[in-house]
Amino acid sequence: NKPCTEEAWAALKAKAVKQLSGKRLFVMDTFCGANPATRLKVRFIMEVAWQAHFVKNMFIRPTEEELANYGEPDFVSFNAAKAKVENFKELGLNSETATVFNLKTNEQVILNTWYGGEMKKGIFSIMNYLNPLRGIASMHCSANTNMEGTDSAIFFGLSGTGKTTLSTDPKRKLIGDDEHGWDDEGVFNYEGGCYAKVINLDKESEPDIYAAIKRDALLENVTVAADGKIDFADKSVTENTRVSYPIYHIENIVKPVSKGPHAHQVIFLSADAFGVLPPVSILNPEQAQYYFLSGFTAKLAGTERGITEPTPTFSACFGAAFLSLHPTKYAEELVKKMEKVGAKAYLVNTGWNGTGKRISIRDTRGIIDAILDGSIDKAPTKTIPFFNFVVPTELPGV
Repeated sequence: NKPCTEEAWAALKAKAVKQLSGKRLFVMDTFCGANPATRLKVRFIMEVAWQAHFVKNMFIRPTEEELANYGEPDFVSFNAAKAKVENFKELGLNSETATVFNLKTNEQVILNTWYGGEMKKGIFSIMNYLNPLRGIASMHCSANTNMEGTDSAIFFGLSGTGKTTLSTDPKRKLIGDDEHGWDDEGVFNYEGGCYAKVINLDKESEPDIYAAIKRDALLENVTVAADGKIDFADKSVTENTRVSYPIYHIENIVKPVSKGPHAHQVIFLSADAFGVLPPVSILNPEQAQYYFLSGFTAKLAGTERGITEPTPTFSACFGAAFLSLHPTKYAEELVKKMEKVGAKAYLVNTGWNGTGKRISIRDTRGIIDAILDGSIDKAPTKTIPFFNFVVPTELPGV
């Protein structure tokens, strides 16, 4: 996040309005947040049809009755993807591409990027400003519940660390795959869809996501061969290949509203490019705060401009790019919720472990299963030096 002058904002909004004026536009009225008491009414205005479909997939879709009584939106996003900021230097920007916000007028402007994720993450950044000030933990995480709906788990992690893959579990019900709040009632989704990476997507290792790619799913940045087949291994354009789909494309979801009870397992996913972290560590409360604020992981290829190989990084709260307040505010709200219900924290390495190969999805799923069924708490452990992590020496099925 970078500050922007009011003069720059005015120039950028004028550029967006000029681009969108006189065009055939798509206007989507949506909700962000499954809790009606704190949800945001967001209106998106754009000229690119598939971006409107992306919004329909990813945000909460109002019913006909809710649309009839929608009224004025709380926030408006102007997506001028085709407009370039040629005078970006004099406006104090970094490039010809800009995603900017005005919290006085409650508006977002997007310029010179077609990436659907700018709309999604933009509104997430706004929720990250509003909700912690209301005493709600705002989290860059996925979440699911047991089949009975009596207990939730949340998975923190940067893009590509496994949030979507690991929370989409045939043995559990999905609340959501990326953005959540945690209030006095429990954990709730901000969104109405999922946004999964599909680079090297494999039917065997990720069957639920593979099956979700059907009518209404929207593939982004992928390569399509002449015979119409998609090559999920092709990263010639970018490694950041994606699919957005409405959450009901996943069979096991929490219905009718994407929210669950309080979480008792809080899992930090770290794709360690150095192979230093153990596959799983049981954290004490002080370690949980420290590693949440540190957000150690690796930026994976294709998730940010210029990243072509795993690069170690520290991203506060596993989502520094989307934080609008000081990181300690997010830690404070999370710790309050965890202490209230006695939640435990775990650090899971979904990256490399010294063998030269990335830890397999199968083994990571086995680790997650052990956390969720409680068998990790009965496993033999040892404390490793330097980190002082408590690490299980064996787990069933791993």
